[in-house]
Amino acid sequence: MFFVHPQIQLNKKNIKLIFLSFFKKSDLNSLKKKLSSYFPEKNLVFTDMARSAFKIIVEKLKLQDSQVLFPAYICDIFYPILKRYNIKPVFIDINFNTFNINPEQVLEKITPETKAILISHTYGLPVDIKKLRSDIYKHRASNSEHQTSNLGLPIIIEDFSHAFGAKLNSDFIGNLGDISFFSLYKQFPSLRGGLLVCPKEWEINLPKTKFGFRDFISFLNCFPVFAFLFKKFGQGIAPRMVRKEKMSVPAGINSISLNFFFNFFQEYEKSFEHRIKLAMLFQEKLKQLGFSVQESQNNVFCYLSALIPKKLERKRDKFVELLRRENVFCTRIWHTPIVLNTRVQKEYNIDLENYPNTVEAAKRIINFPLQNYYTESSIRKMIESIKKVWLKVRG
Repeated sequence: MFFVHPQIQLNKKNIKLIFLSFFKKSDLNSLKKKLSSYFPEKNLVFTDMARSAFKIIVEKLKLQDSQVLFPAYICDIFYPILKRYNIKPVFIDINFNTFNINPEQVLEKITPETKAILISHTYGLPVDIKKLRSDIYKHRASNSEHQTSNLGLPIIIEDFSHAFGAKLNSDFIGNLGDISFFSLYKQFPSLRGGLLVCPKEWEINLPKTKFGFRDFISFLNCFPVFAFLFKKFGQGIAPRMVRKEKMSVPAGINSISLNFFFNFFQEYEKSFEHRIKLAMLFQEKLKQLGFSVQESQNNVFCYLSALIPKKLERKRDKFVELLRRENVFCTRIWHTPIVLNTRVQKEYNIDLENYPNTVEAAKRIINFPLQNYYTESSIRKMIESIKKVWLKVRG
């Protein structure tokens, strides 16, 4: 069985890592030292969830009651945060070749009131923030409206939840903006957790959390048998459970989740190049079937994501359902991005005609399984299943 969510391959080495994760004391200093090569001269704060890291950013940078440019194609989990802090979002459509925020629209929609821009490196493909920052400065400098005004640039917040380890030139993603945050369990078999990458001078004290029922379910979901059962019987239960246990204030990560991240992070580094090689093979096979993929370079493929051919977009969900019968458990992240949330549409008077690429991507997106331990044989097996289902759906 093949799953999108990070899985743990059961072998002697990983069983030992699991055991250590539950029973060994967390070594936060060693972990931060390890991560310092990715984020030099930064303060690293582990939170219970990535959204907690975002809340800390909002509070520290005083973004309450301010205008923030926001990707239209992103999870709607941000909506209650925007509402809580009275942030005035200006949504930006995506570039259809990258699935990332459209830089040209950023220049069109940025105003003197824009205090920050949230940049998400969607599905693992980096946004060239240095170029975007330069383009914004040139745009402001050449605009007569700003000739006598402060040319200071908006704060750039990086959401690199899909792009840990990605580089642009020699810089790791997470260092290009002014502040950044990451979701641990998107790329690693961690039970929960977020990472805030912030200036050294930030002092942040968070309440501690303990391993709970939600973490136990996340742990089981790292193994194919339980992941299968959850997909088959628990799809309606898990989202309600997660919503119920959310904390209203930012909190720290529990020690077991932190251990899982640290232990399997080291394995992830070893398989990094192998994963990208397999993803490129997978992409090429999907392109041959008519799928649209993220063409740009430097993708670390948190999700192997593609758009089903437009003529078959109405059969996308059927395609995903039939693939599950072949034990290929795809997902559709995000088939309901923030601008498709009806409450968001009402709150911010959203006109979907302004976001044609986001709307179309939501209808066509499929995220295929890609685990660190897969082999070329695994990819070819999935491709054969995809071709089989493809013929049924295409008719």
